[in-house]
Amino acid sequence: MNDQPPSHQPLHSHQPLHFLALSGSLRATSSNTTLLRAAAQLAPAHVTITLYEGVGDLPHFNPDLDGPEAPPAVQDFRARLQAADAVLICSPEYAHGVPGSLKNALDWIVGSGEFMDKPVALLNAALSSTHAQSALTETLTVMMAKLNPQTSIRVPLKTNKIDVASIVENAEIATALQQVIGELAKLAARDPTMPPSS
Repeated sequence: MNDQPPSHQPLHSHQPLHFLALSGSLRATSSNTTLLRAAAQLAPAHVTITLYEGVGDLPHFNPDLDGPEAPPAVQDFRARLQAADAVLICSPEYAHGVPGSLKNALDWIVGSGEFMDKPVALLNAALSSTHAQSALTETLTVMMAKLNPQTSIRVPLKTNKIDVASIVENAEIATALQQVIGELAKLAARDPTMPPSS
């Protein structure tokens, strides 16, 4: 009798994982934020996705304020990123670019390095938004994040009034989100032979 697990199910495939989700929109009814909330509901049991809601509370990036005594909101943001096994980012596109609030958040991480080797998925709630996706890819590549084409998708949400339930019930969109989460989990899963980080 073979006591080994099937080859397509590695020993670490179901270890608990925690993902942090960042929305590039500050709007209360943002389709990008709604998409991230839907992803959290569609995640498998071993994956927890938490939406970070402090992007708009971060101060304007100023190198003079950076360092060990960085503003408390920045320290909290960095700690949440550090603790996350992976990050999902969903952003609208403003004037062919990344919204200033999201770019500001990323600027605070350039020097501290929490995105280094961190698996990141890039979601977008509009098929027409290509420039922001490209800009984010460039920025995160410079920050040495782990990006994969299979975890970067654009989802055709047809209205800003769409809610979480309607996304979850849409088989095509739900499947696409589950595939992204699954691929991101593969990138984030640690080697079970390695000791846990302190």
